[in-house]
Amino acid sequence: MPRSMTGFGRGECTRYDRRFKVEIKAVNHRYSDITIKLPRFLNPFEDRIKKRLSKDISRGKVDLWVNFDSYTAKDVTVKINEAFADAYMEAMTNLSTRYNWEEKVPSEIGLQLLARNPDIITFDKYEAASKDDTLAEMWETLEEALEIALSQFNEMRLAEGNALAQDINEKRSCIQELRTNLAARAPIAVEEHATKLKDRITELLEKTGHQLDESRFLTEVAIMADRSTIDEELTRLDSHLSQLATMLNEKGAIGRKLDFLIQEMNREANTIGSKSGDPELSKLVVELKSEVEKIREQVQNIE
Repeated sequence: MPRSMTGFGRGECTRYDRRFKVEIKAVNHRYSDITIKLPRFLNPFEDRIKKRLSKDISRGKVDLWVNFDSYTAKDVTVKINEAFADAYMEAMTNLSTRYNWEEKVPSEIGLQLLARNPDIITFDKYEAASKDDTLAEMWETLEEALEIALSQFNEMRLAEGNALAQDINEKRSCIQELRTNLAARAPIAVEEHATKLKDRITELLEKTGHQLDESRFLTEVAIMADRSTIDEELTRLDSHLSQLATMLNEKGAIGRKLDFLIQEMNREANTIGSKSGDPELSKLVVELKSEVEKIREQVQNIE
């Protein structure tokens, strides 16, 4: 069954005191366009994620977000800018000497002042998490969250693809009925046109005193009927409808093939319309083109 290009999935996994959340969203696009947004220190995993997505996604505008939280102490790095601290303490010592604070201000207050300065003690929560010895653990957790998100994402795409296929099949049946009506109306239209033409020519000839040449008239009618016949177009339309039914049961990415097939169906409808001078045939052609256009719109959603 076909898959829609539109879908959403969310996955979460916590392991080794680390939690990954992955969200995937996709919309229609002519080509495959994958954008991955993740913390900078996780960039080594970007190619792995893209390769995994490419196995399931052939077309569509895909956005993937990765959120990471760590609850393990080994992922946290505390850094002290000793040069900055020395300069800071030297300035504090000078002030203390100037104002005789040595005995009035406890040393604990000096430590508190140091700790409050954001340039002296800094925290890097995830720098250690990018070390080689933890990458395997992190990928194991991220991969599971990714698979959960992909499972939901693909399930939604399959469900929507199934709904699209059912709708297209209904419209295909409608086109098949219109094709039958066109085939039934075409010879009647030629006969009616020949009768009207004969009456008109006879009327004009009677005014001039001439007789209608039946053999010549029949020859002209035969030429007219041959030029306006739509048998070939109807045969090709039958073939396209059969191919459409077959494609809707195929697996994998069929959107491009369906799009090309619908273009061919629309071409047959235009050709039939250009050959038809009969109001009833023209009405059927308008309905035919309308149904083909509806299918074309739905096909744009299929991968």
